[in-house]
Amino acid sequence: MFTHFQVKSLFENREIPGWSFSFFAQGEKVHGTYEKDGTINWGNEPRERSDAEKFVHEMMLFHVYEK
Repeated sequence: MFTHFQVKSLFENREIPGWSFSFFAQGEKVHGTYEKDGTINWGNEPRERSDAEKFVHEMMLFHVYEK
């Protein structure tokens, strides 16, 4: 289960794509960056990586691209 998803722009000019994100997975804090092409660069890789990747893509669609 993933909880407490947070995302913020990497740049002051929010028109430039690139975001940092964090969330909790099984009690462990996970963080990384999300590039404009959808590439995820993990700061610390979660145990369930494939599920976490799906979660991050879905959250980015909701929080960034559908605004």
